[in-house]
Amino acid sequence: MSRQIVLDTETTGLSPENGDRIIEIGCVELLNRKLTGRNLHLYVNPERDSDEGALKVHGISNEFLRDKPKFAAIANELLDYLGGAELIIHNAPFDIGFLNKELERLNRGRMSDHVAGVIDSLAMAKEMFPGKRNSLDALCGRLEVDNSGRTLHGALLDAELLADVYINMTRGQDALGIDLGGQSDNDVHRVSVPVVDLSTFTLQACRATDAERLAHDALLADLDKASKGKTVWRRHEPLAPAATA
Repeated sequence: MSRQIVLDTETTGLSPENGDRIIEIGCVELLNRKLTGRNLHLYVNPERDSDEGALKVHGISNEFLRDKPKFAAIANELLDYLGGAELIIHNAPFDIGFLNKELERLNRGRMSDHVAGVIDSLAMAKEMFPGKRNSLDALCGRLEVDNSGRTLHGALLDAELLADVYINMTRGQDALGIDLGGQSDNDVHRVSVPVVDLSTFTLQACRATDAERLAHDALLADLDKASKGKTVWRRHEPLAPAATA
């Protein structure tokens, strides 16, 4: 059974090395790519105030955090919940850097000692949508995930949105497993699929219009520019015919 945890944090600032701390952790559980509802949401007393810029992002006041538990008090609960799972994080180096620093203070190793691995959904998005904006809000809009309730960053809300985004980004990976009536993965190979004789169909060829060809060429040029000339089709374009005497 594949267990994944979509994780997000909010922090007092941008640099754990300069003393910034975690103030909120939101986790959403996926089992075999399906939401279980077994989520984890924690507020943490960072033992320092948030930077002005961070306050504008998450809106969590210093006063609100004063009576919340310190990271040392929630570490066991968090690690027990995450234990052995694969993490999905948007811009993973940021959150992992903060988590590693918190664990270092407690002599509890690093996150890699406790989880099966980490998927960076931002890196995935950059590969899927080169040259495009790939913030969580941008991906929600592109993949039709409703983020209308997101006025400020919140760890649990952002993790819930990212879970939907990730499932949509990787939808093709489980296409054969969709709508199988609750059958287990072991039953997939026994699903009866009707055979269709394509020879009984007359397939009509629809040729692109001049406008469609121009739009297609422009899109390929944009992708080629965004990847700095590394697109496969440019390496396999037919050579122009040699001039004849």
